[in-house]
Amino acid sequence: MPRKARIDAPGALHHIMARGIEGNLIFKDDVDCEDFLERLENVAIESNTFCYAWSLVRNHFHLLLKTGNVPVATVMRRLLTGYAIRFNRRHGRSGHVFQNRYKSILCQENIYLKELIRYIHLNPLRAGIVSDLNELDSYPYTGHSAIVGKYRRKWQSVDSALSVFDPWVLMAREAYRKYVESGIDQGKRWDLVGGGLIRSMGGWVAVKSSGKEGRFLKSDERILGDGDFVANVLAEADEAMERKYALAARGVDLDMLIHLVARMVSLPVEQIFGPGKSPKRVKARRLICHWGNAELGFSMTRLAANLGISLPTASVAAKKGAQIISENEYSLTDLLNVNI
Repeated sequence: MPRKARIDAPGALHHIMARGIEGNLIFKDDVDCEDFLERLENVAIESNTFCYAWSLVRNHFHLLLKTGNVPVATVMRRLLTGYAIRFNRRHGRSGHVFQNRYKSILCQENIYLKELIRYIHLNPLRAGIVSDLNELDSYPYTGHSAIVGKYRRKWQSVDSALSVFDPWVLMAREAYRKYVESGIDQGKRWDLVGGGLIRSMGGWVAVKSSGKEGRFLKSDERILGDGDFVANVLAEADEAMERKYALAARGVDLDMLIHLVARMVSLPVEQIFGPGKSPKRVKARRLICHWGNAELGFSMTRLAANLGISLPTASVAAKKGAQIISENEYSLTDLLNVNI
């Protein structure tokens, strides 16, 4: 049975998991861990991706990421490809490092953010790497140690994670640690990492109960959330794919997009490329980066290369392009119709 495409959207919350192939170690020592974290730091900063929680546990890892305008697939490809190459070179091996492709679950933030932060940060304790919460506080390879103030990691979204518990940092740290402590005895949470409706509702009992009550909720193994959330996410994903294929059917490629935007802002096409920050050039680049990525599916790497700008600049441009489009109610389809 063919696997389903990943679901992503700007501002989506993802619980990401990956294991070593055949259960092999992917972090053999501290050097491996530090290399992985350095790569995670670079890609998080460059792509404007929020990292709420993370944990490295010998043969697997967990991440809780909230994407910006760079798709989660691009973020993970940059992170894992570079790490795998260096891991193989350093340890004198070849072949795949990770088992299959990583698992990514799009999560309903207002319901699951706190639980996922706790669950991910308790991984070293469940795995027996640390013996208790005090030892976990100082364990360097999970985001928990940064949230409780033992380590300083600028790329980790510590303040955002703490704000879920209390507006005041000291009070939030205390509330967070108590919340983590209360989850120690829960063990493995299949409802957070399992599949589809069973996971979202907390088990078969809840699923059967909803059926008896005449409530048949939408489910999808790629999504963690209630029925309405799942239905909305799937509807938006289908809508985005329909727009993408419709535009492709009309021959809209990157070159056409650049010409359409150039005409829209009354700027010669050649002036969009290269250095310079004139208002029209900046606006054009922002629109191209957003529409090129969100509507046509081009990677930020390709957009940056075509426009002659850096990847971080393209990521920021896409985010600001989304704001321009929202404020002015621009539509790429409308723009295409006007210019036919």
